Parts: sequence; structure tokens; C-alpha cells
Amino acid sequence: MSRSAQVNRRNALQVGSLGLLGVSLPRFLRLRDVRAAIPAGVPPQQRIRSCIFIFYYGGPSHTDTFDMKPDAPLEIRGEFKSISTSVPGLRICEHLPRTARVMHKVALVRSMHHSMRGHDSASYISLTGREPMVGDNQNFGERPDSFPCYGACLSHAWRDRRVLVPHASLPFVMNNNLQNPGQTAGFLGQHYQPLLIQGDPATLAYNAGLPRLSQDMGRERFFQRAALRQALEDNTGWPAHSPSMNVYYERAFDLLGSDVVRDALDLQQESAAMREFYGHGPAGQKYDDDPHSQGNVDLAIARNLRGFNLLLARRLVEAGVPFVSVYDYKQQGKNWDTHKDNFRLHRDHLLPPADQAYAALIEDLDQRGLLDTTLVVAVGEFGRTPRINHGAGRDHWPDCYTALLAGGPIKGGYIHGASDRLGAYPDADPVTPSDLAATIFTLFGVPLSTTVHDLGVRDYPIATGKPIEALFG
Repeated sequence: MSRSAQVNRRNALQVGSLGLLGVSLPRFLRLRDVRAAIPAGVPPQQRIRSCIFIFYYGGPSHTDTFDMKPDAPLEIRGEFKSISTSVPGLRICEHLPRTARVMHKVALVRSMHHSMRGHDSASYISLTGREPMVGDNQNFGERPDSFPCYGACLSHAWRDRRVLVPHASLPFVMNNNLQNPGQTAGFLGQHYQPLLIQGDPATLAYNAGLPRLSQDMGRERFFQRAALRQALEDNTGWPAHSPSMNVYYERAFDLLGSDVVRDALDLQQESAAMREFYGHGPAGQKYDDDPHSQGNVDLAIARNLRGFNLLLARRLVEAGVPFVSVYDYKQQGKNWDTHKDNFRLHRDHLLPPADQAYAALIEDLDQRGLLDTTLVVAVGEFGRTPRINHGAGRDHWPDCYTALLAGGPIKGGYIHGASDRLGAYPDADPVTPSDLAATIFTLFGVPLSTTVHDLGVRDYPIATGKPIEALFG
């Protein structure tokens, strides 16, 4: 048994000052909801232990990827050809050859739809399952009354479980000026915010700002001080902290006493072969050949770390993080938003790394026995217009698009719903982001009658849609 396990946890709750740990109290209060360990058992209705939610910000073209229309007119079907997959009769884009080989593990929902046409409003509904109160709006930031993201809702539903990090998000916060709504705990407050893990394009490494013992404070000395402080409290009643403050001290102890999450961030622990399997760009490259990058550093983070983001997501799942959000791009206009030059950008920049990383994640999870308990969701905020515009691009189209689900009880090689002959509208079994939210929480074993409450203590159901039960094997 480790020394940290031998010490009575209460001995460390009242450690006099977080300053002696190298962590200021205000900084630690921003570390939010962290717990100690995942329980050994799970409720019988819980069918997954974790979820990796991959968000392709900007809106990939569904008709150029997973819902191609080879019999449509040229101005609809575009330049790309389809290829066969590991599922007989199921064909996808020729620029997704690796994903084609794992389609027997993946289900396609080809009838996703909603009514939000702006990036911010569409991202909000995609990441929360709720329509924004401000309506369909292109530019609005996070608000105190925003509905919580999926990971925050799960963290709240599991608030009585001891989980070290209930929800992590990486490798950045989407959007530079206004933080795109839907990424945070919203009205649940700071207590349920995700642990933000930031990627560095210069070093291809990650940092979560986790607290550490100061250099002159070894574990032995730390526990001695904790024991001394407990003795002072027991004998003198000093100092008397409130129960809520004690919770923060306990969580500080948990983080300081565990290297599990910190170790998960170190991709150097993976073999070079595994890192290459997921793929990555060269450190610091800014992709000046991309007309919509302009040497942008944020784009470099997205491009160079796309494979590593999913490798890190797998490591976080192994470390016991139940919900991991991975944002594929950061800024509007520098992502999947291909109003111009749609086919060159998809062919040369967007699809190849996404194809490699996604297929690697599915294969890797499967080989490690993790796919049976890990749900992988991959989706954008909307699709693209069926008709190609005058700039050889496609515009925003929330009326019909495709989501990918794999893992847990999801039926691989299955197609749910269908679009019409042009890919414009659902033709069968329409699905909304609210239904996707209900599906996620149902697989986690969270009853849809579960409520979350806002700052005014008004109760809201955790999801308003219906789970897509046809996906479950």
C-alpha cells in the first residue's frame, strides 16, 4: 500500500495553507470538481464507463464524407468518388481509406438535423442538446445561464461518486474572442467545469496546470505537516474551517497525491510506433500553404496535434476520466467551414489526418478491450449545403448531416436514418442533438428523469430527446 493510502485522509484535509503546496487557494478553487477514484461496481443499467466526444468544429461536408450521392447531378455530388468499406454495401469517401477499414465497428446516423444556422448557436445545440435562449445567432459568448455541456451534466449526475477528474476537454477553448457557448458547466457553476488540457504546437505536449508539491516539499514532509495540523485541530479546535472549504482541501489532497492524470498527459510514455499510428504534424509548423491559415498558430495546434489529441483521449479514458471532449479546431474560418475551395481543403488538409486519427482510435480502443466500455461520438455542428456554390465551396446546412458512433453496445456497420436523394433533408428516422444527448446519458445509466438546476434553482431534465435505441446491439 502506498504511503498516501496509509495516511488517514482526514489527516490531510486541514493542511494549513495551500501556499505551502506550491498552489494558491484561488488557483485551486478554479480546479473545480475532482474526486478520488472510480467505484469498483457500476449500476446494471450503465452500459459504458466513458465517452470520447470528438467535435469537428466548422461543419464537415456530409455529402463528401459519409453520405455521398453518386447518382446526383455534378453540382451536388462534387469531385470525390466513393470506396467500399469493411461493411458490404456501405461506401464512404475515397479520402477516408483507414476509416473504411473500421466501419464494421462504427454506426452512421445519416439523419441528424436541427434549425441553428450560425456556428455558435449550432455548436451550442450540438454540445448541450438544447437550443440557445438567444436563438439562432452567429456571434455570442458563454453566459451564466447557458445549459451545461454533456460532461458537466454527467459530472453533476455522478456528484456522489468519487471520480478524480469527471470531465476533461482538450486541446483548447474554441474561439478566440468570445468563448463558444456549450463548452462549459454553464449554470451549474465552476464546481462542474471540465479540466482544460491545453496543447502546445511547439512541443507537441500537453499541460493541464495540475497542482504539484513545491520542490522543497516532499511527500514525507507533506504528510508530517498534515498530521501535525490535525493534532493541533484535535487538541485546540484551531483552525475551524467550514465543511465546504474542507471539500476543497480534500480535493487538493487527491490531486497532489495522485499522478494518474499527470502521467496520462505524457505521450512520451507511448512508443514511437503508437504515436505515428495516430499521426501528428511537425512541431511548430503553421501550414502557410493553406489559404485560410495565414500562418495561424491556433491552426498549427489543431493540425499538428489532431492525432495526438485522440491518443491523449484514449490515455485519459485509461486513467479513469469518464468524459473527454476533443475539439478538432478552434477558430471560425480556420476549420471545416469550407465556403470556398471545399474539395481541395478536404482532400489535402482536413480529411487525411482526421481519417488516420479516428481509425487509429477505434482500432486502439478495440485492441485494448476498451471499445466495449467506451462510447466514441464524432460529429460537427452541422453539414454543408448539397449544392456547390460559386466559390467551389459548400455553405452551412443544419437540415441534414451525419454523426458517427462506435463502442459500447453500438451496432457496428449499422446505418440509422437516411437523407433524401440530394442529402438535403432526412428521409427516414430523423434524429436531433437532443436525441443524441439522451443516447449518451442512457448509455451511462443516467435516467432521463435526472434533473439539473440553474442559479435560480429551476430544475431541467438532463436531456429532452429520446435515445436512439435502434443503435443498441
